[in-house]
Amino acid sequence: MDEEGMNQNGSKSQGAGGQVPATTPSEVLMRDFVSDWSPLHDASIHGRLLALKKLINQGSDVNLVTADHVSPLHEACLGGHAACANFLLKHGAKVNGVTVDWHTPLFSACVSGSVACLNLLLQHGANLHPPCDLASPIHEAAKRGHVQCVELLTSHGMNIDHNINHLGTPLYVACENQQVDCARKLLESGANVNSGKGLESPLHAAARSCSVELVMLLIDFGADIWAKNAESKRPMELVPPGSPLGLLFLQKEGPLSLMQLCRLCIRRCFGHKQHQKITGLLLPEELKHFLLHV
Repeated sequence: MDEEGMNQNGSKSQGAGGQVPATTPSEVLMRDFVSDWSPLHDASIHGRLLALKKLINQGSDVNLVTADHVSPLHEACLGGHAACANFLLKHGAKVNGVTVDWHTPLFSACVSGSVACLNLLLQHGANLHPPCDLASPIHEAAKRGHVQCVELLTSHGMNIDHNINHLGTPLYVACENQQVDCARKLLESGANVNSGKGLESPLHAAARSCSVELVMLLIDFGADIWAKNAESKRPMELVPPGSPLGLLFLQKEGPLSLMQLCRLCIRRCFGHKQHQKITGLLLPEELKHFLLHV
């Protein structure tokens, strides 16, 4: 946004003769003062660390927010600028600030896919549980294919099967957006392969997108090919009968092999964080690779 014609509080109003009215120091330093935009936000979103340091040293409030309650920390994380986020946090930025859209800095970091910003926020006490289901960090990371963000969030204890009415589970979101690597990471971490959005399973979402890779991945992790959605349709009924995916479903209609049943049973016993637990078992590497779907 053009900074000309704006006062220090980010207001677009001007005094007589087009002159920008003066702003008192008390107004500049007022915490949580609402503004449309500020040089501090601009420096944060663009990763201008030197400018950010200068503004803060001159007395700018690190928690200055826009009319939508967007803070400089939100902007730094949205831009993926860890150095700026770190400086703001060290100078008292609110790690759990919420915008009018319920976005937290943690959510913004998942939008940008910045693992560095995510790490910083978690180290400074960022809340893993979103204040509102309209903005869930792990769902956003899964939607955008940010595998490392998903892995970091789950390793810190975020609910891997958090089911939101209008979104479903993170696994469902990953499948709906054809994010194969995220889906794999969620499954390796113990996500419920059959938990989706209402009666719609992740396999339904993969079938709708005609993703052979996703369908094979889900079935390999024990997805129920007979599950019916709200329209009483199985995943195989959502693809053209003669398509490669349709043929794949036909091949998988038979009973599971004993090896597959044993693998699924063992993985269910481990629950979440399966990858880490299986790796530490005193078993032959070949067997561990089988359990890990390598």
